[in-house]
Amino acid sequence: MRGRGGRLLAIRAAKWLLAGCAALLGVWLLSVVVFAFLPVPFSAVMTERQLGAWLHGDFDYVAHSDWVGMSDISPNMALAVIAAEDQKFPQHWGFDIDAIQAAAAHNERSQRMRGASTISQQTAKNLLLWNGRSWARKGLEAGITLAMEGIWTKRRILTVYLNIAEFGEGTFGVEAAAQRYFRKPASRLSASEAALLAAVLPNPLRFRADAPSRYVQMRQQWIMRQMRQMGGEDYLRENRLR
Repeated sequence: MRGRGGRLLAIRAAKWLLAGCAALLGVWLLSVVVFAFLPVPFSAVMTERQLGAWLHGDFDYVAHSDWVGMSDISPNMALAVIAAEDQKFPQHWGFDIDAIQAAAAHNERSQRMRGASTISQQTAKNLLLWNGRSWARKGLEAGITLAMEGIWTKRRILTVYLNIAEFGEGTFGVEAAAQRYFRKPASRLSASEAALLAAVLPNPLRFRADAPSRYVQMRQQWIMRQMRQMGGEDYLRENRLR
């Protein structure tokens, strides 16, 4: 009887687990549909940072984003993040296979890991998932990325990305970053300022836009060269990103 009771308990627990997973997947899918049209009030990364601050006794920390539409974001900023993070963004369906293969080859040779996440993947992770390198998270990220690519336009993905990206301690979204670092709205960011913000994106808690290291400055200059080579604002119009 005890063995049978144990099996029944295990079956019941498994059913509850499956039901919970199904509910979570439903919430994620609903979020993808809803945020195709509505502003994003907060992201999973913002929530993670906020809870972490509270757990460490920092009750002054506030993680939030000042949402702005693409028409209120400087073309320089849109171009800078594409140049810095994902130059095949307008063409791919969520994943850059060449970048993934190059990163895999690099990681086999080096102890310094290189990522290959596209803007679409970063948006999926920042919006709905958690930080980390587990296979479970990467699998969920891939699924959500495909859903976003299927439901959202590229312009929408870029808009959400720019509004939830982390640009420094407690600074989320390009509007908050522009106000904090340059005392101006995101709509007025220059090419140099946009490139500097994009330069810190790989590690915004280590790299600082208000005290850029030599590496960040060199990366800023590289991004500006890429922006010019891409064709500037014409590139955005041609790819329906403006």
